[in-house]
Amino acid sequence: MKFLELVLQNFGPYVGKQIINLDTNIDSENSHPIILLGGMNGGGKTTLMDAIRLALYGHRADCSTRKSLNYNDFLTQCVNNNANPVEKTRIELLFEHIENDKPIKYRIVRTWDKNPKDGKDSLGILELTNTRNDEWSKQELVNTWDDYIENLLPLGISNLFLFDGEQVKELAEQETPPKVVFEAIRSLLGLELAERLAVDIDILVNRKRKELADDKDLANLEAIEIQLQTKQAEYDTTNNQIKILQQELELAEKQQQDAFDKFASEGGKIASERNQLDVQKKQKIDEVEQARQGMCELAASVLPLCLIENLLTQAQTQAEKEFRVQQAQIARDILVERDKRLLNWISQVGFAAEQQEKIKEFIEQDEATLQANFLQSEESWLLADADTLSQLGNLLYYLQNSKNIAKQQIKILQNKETEIEALERQLQTAASPEEYQKLVDTLKTAQNKVTQIHTEIEIAQRRCHELEIEIKQIKKDLQTYTTENIKRKDKEHIITSAAKVQQTLKIFRDKLTLRKLNKLEIEVTECFRYLLHKSDLVHRIAIDTHTFSLSLYDLQGKLVPKHRLSAGEKQLLAIAFLWGLARISGHRLPVAIDTPLGRLDSSHRNNLVERYFPSASHQVILLSTDTEIGKKEVQTLRENEAIAHEYLLKYNSSTRQTTIKPGYFW
Repeated sequence: MKFLELVLQNFGPYVGKQIINLDTNIDSENSHPIILLGGMNGGGKTTLMDAIRLALYGHRADCSTRKSLNYNDFLTQCVNNNANPVEKTRIELLFEHIENDKPIKYRIVRTWDKNPKDGKDSLGILELTNTRNDEWSKQELVNTWDDYIENLLPLGISNLFLFDGEQVKELAEQETPPKVVFEAIRSLLGLELAERLAVDIDILVNRKRKELADDKDLANLEAIEIQLQTKQAEYDTTNNQIKILQQELELAEKQQQDAFDKFASEGGKIASERNQLDVQKKQKIDEVEQARQGMCELAASVLPLCLIENLLTQAQTQAEKEFRVQQAQIARDILVERDKRLLNWISQVGFAAEQQEKIKEFIEQDEATLQANFLQSEESWLLADADTLSQLGNLLYYLQNSKNIAKQQIKILQNKETEIEALERQLQTAASPEEYQKLVDTLKTAQNKVTQIHTEIEIAQRRCHELEIEIKQIKKDLQTYTTENIKRKDKEHIITSAAKVQQTLKIFRDKLTLRKLNKLEIEVTECFRYLLHKSDLVHRIAIDTHTFSLSLYDLQGKLVPKHRLSAGEKQLLAIAFLWGLARISGHRLPVAIDTPLGRLDSSHRNNLVERYFPSASHQVILLSTDTEIGKKEVQTLRENEAIAHEYLLKYNSSTRQTTIKPGYFW
């Protein structure tokens, strides 16, 4: 399937009739898959996506601005404000696909008045002949269009081919896929068909129960079925209420976050902590005072001697030197007395005169050496004894300790003063009592609203749970009633076999899911590794069979926590997931992407521009601002000859109108 042309007339901000050529076959030699449409935020990019969805699906279309509006109000909302009241609003989508091995072209035409009657639009399907470009109405397709388009592009999987950056962001940030992707996966895996078959089996069984029952049995049976329908209707209503409340909860939580951000940015948070900050400030001031008192005590002791520490060290050195000289003098005197006694003894013993003379000469030389080595020194002037020398050494040791303590106290004092200055700056940014009260009231109101909606959701969920139990019991009673009261053998076989069929269907659904998910895991892994261009980060991606959440594993088979991925890598993982789903869908369909690069850094942008956009499909429609696909990115696409057409959505803020022009921002 390929889109060839989109025509808008008085639709949204597009006044008058405007035509966009979407055909990618601009020449026969090269592939140019990309249609690039540029526009600023609010300029009508998302409106183009809505136009495609509306043309294809009509009242079933999931358009961005429809929300809870009925179809009539939505169509009225889509009419251009400046349109001529007598002119109709019109959307045309020309597409081509292969039917019976031949290419065929159809033009979908939807028109409606400013206030459409009966809440409907007028649908026309025209077949375009290949010879003269004549168009012929196909009324038989108008009556069966919903079934026809389901075969080409099923609504359930359309969000895999027509998606926007917000959808990618939501898919990247959540652990499990959002509801719209979850339902698309179920549709893609064929689970909807299996569940529809299960419902059809229940309908068949109920029909057979009625056929088997007599009048009284039938009345009892119908009463039970009415009760079941009532409970089922209440369950559906409550479930829809939960969905509405969840939407309100998202809005309330956003308002709460905005109130909290304002509370924090305007000094409310600091004002609420003022008392604690004052206590901290007083504590720091007391600690500073203690540090200063400790410094004063040190200054009153030996600390001032640090000013003459070098002199004290010199005095210690001099005293030690003098003390050694004194010790040497005492030793010399002792040795001289001993030498005298030795000479007397030698003379008495009767040594020869010559020997006595040699001994005397040796002793004199030894005394001269001792005098030269130990006693020839500077003049002694300190004359310190051993006790004084010891006291001086103790003083220097204590002085060094005092210096270290003083340095520590100074550092503590500086740190505490810095902390006090920081606390004072925080206190200065605190809001005034009046402003603080306003901020508190706003925040409490937002918090109370969130709490209230949470409570309502919990009540509704409990009621849903109760209804599920009641519905299950009614179905059980219905089954029991059939088993105990209806004994017709010829039709009992259908009823009794239904349970076996349901069980077989469940096994089939589980195996089908597992087989297709295995294929999907391979495709998503291949797409992610191709986009990431980092082969060592993820080796395999596994998909949970119940929640469809993704698990990443490295080369060693170890789980890679998703929070380890950067924001850009998460975005690429989400895109790889959508790409893989599209590839295994079995449908050769165009891909349209709104705001594709809003939250990616430059390296990841390059990966998408060079690897994903040209390969995503045979036709890729990109709706981008000037900051997403910028000058560098568009130049890359042009150099690679990937672009077939470029358009610029020129929005006039004064008239609130958008005009489609050829070309891009650059």
